[in-house]
Amino acid sequence: MKYFKTYSRKEVLGMTNSRKFETKIGERIACADNAATIAATIQNSPAPFVLFGIPEDIGVRANGGVGGAHTVWEPFLSAFLNTQSNDFLDGNEILLAGYFDFSELEKLIDQNAISREETIAAFRHAVITIDQEVEHLVKLITENKKIPIAIGGGNNNSYPMIKGTAKGLYKAGVLEIAQLNCINLDAHTDYRPLEGRHSGNGFRYAEEDGFLQKYCVIGIHENYIPQNVWIDFVNNPFADCITYEDIFIHEKRSFMQAVAHALSFTEDNHCGIELDLDCIEQVLSSAATPSGLSTHHARQYITLTASACKAAYLHICEGATVLNDGSTDKSTGKLVSYLVSDFIKSIEEEA
Repeated sequence: MKYFKTYSRKEVLGMTNSRKFETKIGERIACADNAATIAATIQNSPAPFVLFGIPEDIGVRANGGVGGAHTVWEPFLSAFLNTQSNDFLDGNEILLAGYFDFSELEKLIDQNAISREETIAAFRHAVITIDQEVEHLVKLITENKKIPIAIGGGNNNSYPMIKGTAKGLYKAGVLEIAQLNCINLDAHTDYRPLEGRHSGNGFRYAEEDGFLQKYCVIGIHENYIPQNVWIDFVNNPFADCITYEDIFIHEKRSFMQAVAHALSFTEDNHCGIELDLDCIEQVLSSAATPSGLSTHHARQYITLTASACKAAYLHICEGATVLNDGSTDKSTGKLVSYLVSDFIKSIEEEA
């Protein structure tokens, strides 16, 4: 994998603030400190969870959004490594694989594209490279019957997460056909037309290519559903959605009832768990919202889905600590750390 980087044990401990009488996750987590041998490391590791970062905003910019989705990985990792190792979460159940570095691609486009249209076209072409790289790693992880946890980047990475997981679990003999179900907590469907790859159509491409069986999205905002996408959802028996307005404005069902509905809709297959941070109120992202879910709702969603479905992967995306427009929020990484911890603990409790 040309764009994949790893961390040495020394680098991980350098990010971990050791303290007398305490043990941190960074002191317990396993490292894949050589990108050349990543396949063997994953195969031989006893850890059931493999954590990696996709710090890129190429997919977001390909969708005309504000860049910054590449900035959450490092703050998240720092927060996560400094979480306490205890009876609730030890840390030895996690292999830190590393992260992708696509900065060269972005720099090349920014230096050579002339018009906005050319820039977007170039970014959409670059997303194909990201798809291939992420898919390859995810397939490596899942064919060894481990659960990938991917952090950072845009929702464009849902496509290679679904595709790589479906292929890996099929090769491992877990799936009879290479198809997954997926639940997404999001303000948007990310089901836009097949107009070139970007952060707004990952699920459409996954379905079109035959890797996504059923898709249910919770919390979408009525103001941001294109009419053609809404019609496609209404007419597709394998897609379902529950709007933010139906839950919190019209109160047709509670939030937990909405999550339970999504779980029931997707219960017949292994399921990817997606969370787009732009659905959480006041969390920094390319499409930050003043009206959205709370962090409490997000943690409940992760906890319930991880414990109640056949969780195939976790993908948390679109968050940022710094946007290209100058907006900043240093707390986003710590929020993601809570969500990852909730996911691992929920699955471990059910095991």
